[in-house]
Amino acid sequence: MPNISQILSHAEASCRQRGTNLTEKRKRVLTGLLQSKKALSAYDLIDYLRVEFDEAPPPTSVYRILDFLSEENLVHKLKLANKYVACSHISCDHAHEVPQFLICDDCGSVAEIGVKKNVINTLQNSVEQAGYLLKSPQLELHCVCQDCAERAA
Repeated sequence: MPNISQILSHAEASCRQRGTNLTEKRKRVLTGLLQSKKALSAYDLIDYLRVEFDEAPPPTSVYRILDFLSEENLVHKLKLANKYVACSHISCDHAHEVPQFLICDDCGSVAEIGVKKNVINTLQNSVEQAGYLLKSPQLELHCVCQDCAERAA
C-alpha cells in the first residue's frame, strides 16, 4: 500500500496530465481525507485544517476544493451523508469497477468496494422497468464493520 506522499505524487501527476493543478490547499484537503478512516464533511475538514495547518478557510472554499477533487476522481462524495472520502484507487493506473461504499453505522468507517458493471446494468434495467431513470449508480450501504461487530459480540 502506498504512503500518503506517494499517493499525493500520483494525484499531482494525474492532475498535470489532465491540465489541472493540485495546489497546496487542495493537497491539504486531500491529505485530511487520506488520513481519515471516516467520511468527512467540509466542516470536519475545516477543523482538520485549523488543527494541522493553523488555517480556517471559509466553507465555500472547501466545497470548491472538494468539487475539484471529485471532478479529478480523487475523492468521492457520499451523497446521503453529504461527506467525502478519498478514492481508494488514486494510485492505480487501470480501470475499476463502479465504486460502492460500505459505511459502518457504529464507528463511521468507510470502505470502498467495486461492483461489476453487469450488476449495475441489471440494476439500471430494473429501475427503467419501474419507469425511472438511474441518475447515479453509486450505492451507499449501511453496515457494521468487523471490528464493531466483534466488540458487540
